[in-house]
Amino acid sequence: MGLASAVSSGADTEVDEALAAEIFARASWTGIAEPGDSVAGALVSSLGAVAALTSLVDSWTVDRVTAEAASTGADPVAAHDLALAFERWRPRLVSSAVITALRQAARVSARLLLPSDRSWPSAVDDLGVHGPIALWVRGVDAALDSLPSSVALVGARAATGYGEHMAMELGAGLSDRGVSVVSGAAYGIDGMVHRSVLASGGLTVAFLAGGVDRFYPSGHDALLGRIATVGAVVSELPCGSPPTKWRFLQRNRLIAAASVATVVVEAGRRSGSLNTAAHAASVGRPLGAVPGPVTSPSSAGCHRLIREFDAVCVTSVDEVLELASGMADGAAQPELDIGLDAAFDRPPPDHVRVLDALSARSARTTSDVARRTGMSMGATEGVLGLLALDGMAVEGEAGWKKEKR
Repeated sequence: MGLASAVSSGADTEVDEALAAEIFARASWTGIAEPGDSVAGALVSSLGAVAALTSLVDSWTVDRVTAEAASTGADPVAAHDLALAFERWRPRLVSSAVITALRQAARVSARLLLPSDRSWPSAVDDLGVHGPIALWVRGVDAALDSLPSSVALVGARAATGYGEHMAMELGAGLSDRGVSVVSGAAYGIDGMVHRSVLASGGLTVAFLAGGVDRFYPSGHDALLGRIATVGAVVSELPCGSPPTKWRFLQRNRLIAAASVATVVVEAGRRSGSLNTAAHAASVGRPLGAVPGPVTSPSSAGCHRLIREFDAVCVTSVDEVLELASGMADGAAQPELDIGLDAAFDRPPPDHVRVLDALSARSARTTSDVARRTGMSMGATEGVLGLLALDGMAVEGEAGWKKEKR
């Protein structure tokens, strides 16, 4: 081998090793930090995924981490927030977990998409430090490449015949116009949207709240299998991760950010699709809502979006395309997070995460609950105590259980 060839081979080896390290580090972070963890996002952004993981594995002091981050010129991470984050991340620092996830991904022909990859949906970068560190994908590149011009169609699980009809009309109509459609693969509106696009031979992308190896809901196993074959199924959680209520809410921000516009087809006042609408507004995406019968509780959420939050009333494919092109209204969308979330009367996010981690049948220790939630031990203990006071959790000799109500 000549000198030039040897140098080239050595350079290629270094590149391969660097890429392998980057893949391993980002895959690790998808299991260590919960979706939307701003501290993890800031740390990876400032130090890089590999160095950020090294700081956790090697137990760097908070002062060292903040000094390293400051040297990169990135926005500083508060020392207090970083200390709490390290505490909640360490229980999930298990090397075998990421290796298992990578092996399972290989079994189902899934791959890890990095921000440096050509097919990375750059629009999700608008989420800033709350954006995904990496994405797990099953599907074709064409579906991912279509995301920059896609439209999100979402709605309630408890859909009416009217809502399903509108979902079918809009999904098929957009597909016929060459526009890809994004949704969440849930029962009701989401499922009808995906089916109509597939029937029209179009491209559709489903964002999941769990690993791409375990389709959810199980009743949509065949539907998701079809999407993974001709479209794309995407998640920021590693293979093997179960969906939870918290992760569904965080998943919604990806649906909203990845698309150029979001349309709520049918939604009651407490529908989770209103959370997607809030995320769309927070990242400046045009927001539309389909009106329904004024006597129908299933359309009350859509009517509220139109009446109180300036969502554009859309009734046809042409109006959806007008919304997506920005012709409907060039004004910035108002912030919806506070108003909508308050209307849901949901428990605080930390309470939701802990309740998701508890079982009504088998007791779980506090450390197990902390690992499942991605929260620190101190925070987990505090929430468990509050849930116990509210009669929503009970502690026994073997650990904590969710109280049946």
